[in-house]
Amino acid sequence: MVDRAERVSPRAAAVRAAAARGLARVTGQALGPYQSAVVRIGFSATWLLFLLREFPNRRELYGPDGPWSWQLAERLIGSNHAFTVLMWSDSTLWFEIVYALALGSAALLLVGWRTRAMSVLFMTGVLSLQNRSVFMGDGGDNVIHLMALYLVLTRCARVWSLDARRAARTGSASTGAAGPVLWVLLGLVLPYAALTDGAGAGWLAAFATLWVVQGLWWTLERRGHLPAVAGGEPRDERRATLDVIANLVHNAGLLVIMAEVCLIYATAGWYKIQGSRWQDGTALYYPLRLDYFTPWPGLSGMLASGGTLVMLLTYGTVAVQVAFPFTLFNRRIKNALLCVMVLEHAGIAVLLGLPFFSLAMIAADAVFLPTVFLVWVGARARALTGRTAGLPAAAADPEPSAATEAYAPAP
Repeated sequence: MVDRAERVSPRAAAVRAAAARGLARVTGQALGPYQSAVVRIGFSATWLLFLLREFPNRRELYGPDGPWSWQLAERLIGSNHAFTVLMWSDSTLWFEIVYALALGSAALLLVGWRTRAMSVLFMTGVLSLQNRSVFMGDGGDNVIHLMALYLVLTRCARVWSLDARRAARTGSASTGAAGPVLWVLLGLVLPYAALTDGAGAGWLAAFATLWVVQGLWWTLERRGHLPAVAGGEPRDERRATLDVIANLVHNAGLLVIMAEVCLIYATAGWYKIQGSRWQDGTALYYPLRLDYFTPWPGLSGMLASGGTLVMLLTYGTVAVQVAFPFTLFNRRIKNALLCVMVLEHAGIAVLLGLPFFSLAMIAADAVFLPTVFLVWVGARARALTGRTAGLPAAAADPEPSAATEAYAPAP
């Protein structure tokens, strides 16, 4: 018995040590800073480009001139309890204000300015417009809808953002008066929503929680409870506790994003397998012959005329979507399949005329891109920006410093 205990003890100690290291890593840092940043940039850019393209048609899509009237939307939202601030008023002015705020929050989230507040406003804009007219979309809107919720949970401005640059320069992303002013202005909306029941109890509680936590975070950081540089222990346990909770929430949110992408591909692939047109290899032929999905009729017709090519692309689409979740256990296969999927979505954008659906899916796929590749892309972008601006490449956009690693998103 003693010999057996001696044999098991080192193994158990190794397991406990590995678990302790894993726990320290999950609680001590926000994992995947580059992946979360590229997801932030991808989805905010996709939504911003969509809103800009549809700006002339905005009132017909989501506003008072649309076929889905304000009364119909009110009845539907009364039954499904979806969130949209467009139901606060049926005036054209209010719609224009909400649309402008959706545009502005998407642009500011793209560049990473006051990212925590912008992520909440971005989510509000996405939910408000999409829930106002539920039949406007091409599938990509559902992905943006989900990711807008998840981005609120992530610390997605640790790199490639104005917040990260401010943190690298001053030691804190909470400097300046813009954060407190923005926090106060957003707080003024909460009493109105509570008095008019314009958000529902659940959404009101969620927004109030975010507002209180960000105010507490800013207060503790501004009082000097966070060291100016990383490597030192926080001088205040309350601030350290908030930082641990933020890391846990971020890592959980990033995991949910990855699981959501796998679920999207797995369900899409398995549903395709059950369809007879996918089974006989002709499914791709039919959308290539529909006028609605052929922005380039000549190109679509040429592709549809090749029966062998159509069959290979049809079977290949199913195989890639079904296999993708299982390739995550092999880095090389996963990276190769990611390239195939990006090319597939680029083809969908060109051949079927669904650019925003493709952009949304490519942005979702980016969560699985290797860090080495993303760092290389960032370095190339900095070098190009430096040459364009006439600055040394290193001065264009410095790498995240130790202060950036200690960065906590400001309101």
